[in-house]
Amino acid sequence: MANQNDRIKTLRSLPTIRERCSAVHALATQDKLQYFTYHPEKEADVVAYCVKIMKRDYPDFNKIPAHSRWRHFDTRRERITPLLAQWDNAGVSKREQCARLLDLFLVSVLLDAGAGNTWSYKENGGDEQDVYARSEGLAIASLDMFRAGVFSNNKDDPCRVDASKLRSLTPETVGEHLQVSSTNPLAGLEGRASLLASLGNALSQNQDYFGSGRPGGMLDFLENHLTGGETKSVPIIALWEVVILGLAPIWPADANSGGRASLGGVSLGDVWRCESLAESEKSATGGAWGGELAGLVPFHKLSQWLTYSLVEPLEVLMGWRVSGMGDMTGLPEYRNGGLLVDFGVLSLRRGALNDNYFPNKGSPIPLLPPSHPAIIEWRAMIVIELDRVAAQIRTAVGTDLSLPQILEAATWKGGRQIAKERRGDKGGGPPIEIESDGTVF
Repeated sequence: MANQNDRIKTLRSLPTIRERCSAVHALATQDKLQYFTYHPEKEADVVAYCVKIMKRDYPDFNKIPAHSRWRHFDTRRERITPLLAQWDNAGVSKREQCARLLDLFLVSVLLDAGAGNTWSYKENGGDEQDVYARSEGLAIASLDMFRAGVFSNNKDDPCRVDASKLRSLTPETVGEHLQVSSTNPLAGLEGRASLLASLGNALSQNQDYFGSGRPGGMLDFLENHLTGGETKSVPIIALWEVVILGLAPIWPADANSGGRASLGGVSLGDVWRCESLAESEKSATGGAWGGELAGLVPFHKLSQWLTYSLVEPLEVLMGWRVSGMGDMTGLPEYRNGGLLVDFGVLSLRRGALNDNYFPNKGSPIPLLPPSHPAIIEWRAMIVIELDRVAAQIRTAVGTDLSLPQILEAATWKGGRQIAKERRGDKGGGPPIEIESDGTVF
């Protein structure tokens, strides 16, 4: 790679995610990972389990929705469609409705790192049964905050997100709205509040992407990239540019990066160094991934989760088609990854982790920071294994399902279900716990 700017651009590109994760996967096939062993023969068990879940929940596979934040808002009952109907009745244009959902979805996804096993949220105006945990709880909490005008500068126009209001939000304010207390702790509260404040800065700084300073302002930028006749198409690369460049300032930098990689003082976001891959590349001669690039692996999980979630409002409300979705990858997070560990596709090497990483005596579940090299290996393997499992699921069901559909109906749901079956008495957590900082998982 010719220069620093080219290196940074490459590490932020979608195709690089698969390329670099594939390099880690290749080491696994040679049994050269430091922390995990790989058992591809176990993939068949994952596929059978996922297909069973899909047939149970979606007798008509054509009705499987895409993996998107929209699903979490509609847990147990619809919330977004009635909200759109309200806006219709108030004479709000489809474009402004889309802008509002882009506002909501972006903020909600940034709040959607792992919540831990003990936090829950009681929906505003709900009864005693309307209590939600994890991603669904965070989604519904963010929707309540959105409708209450927590993110808006205008009390007469509550359903919007304004940059200056985000900058004013404190961890105490965010915690209060998320119902955090000593008996209802939320992992990574400080990190979430910091992300929102940083988002406010990014929205203000990047007017080319966000106009006057709200997420929905990206519609103007995306319109400039539309192609086609009656059915308009916007390339995924344009939306990815908004997310990966427009939101670049939100990521912690240098001393506060928590182990994330940076080049020349530029924070790369969800990019980490895989030790086993770095060792392999340092010993290799030639190649583009030597020197300071050796072992670097981008995931951009939160950015991809956000991109998947923003696609749906664009398609539903603007009638646009987003092209080039094949460059997107599966999400390297603990539900998809837990599925692989629980079925033995991946197993931690015996003795690879010392006792300090097993805080609960007698429990086989380790607790690791996001920067731990075992987590980097795990996440890289998840990306490629999701591609492999998805291909086998398509063959098994005889239907060409998209990767977002498989993430929604099979792997993510399967990871949650198997965790509940095996560890329901312990909160249904994954087989490897992550110390959430509010910005990664």
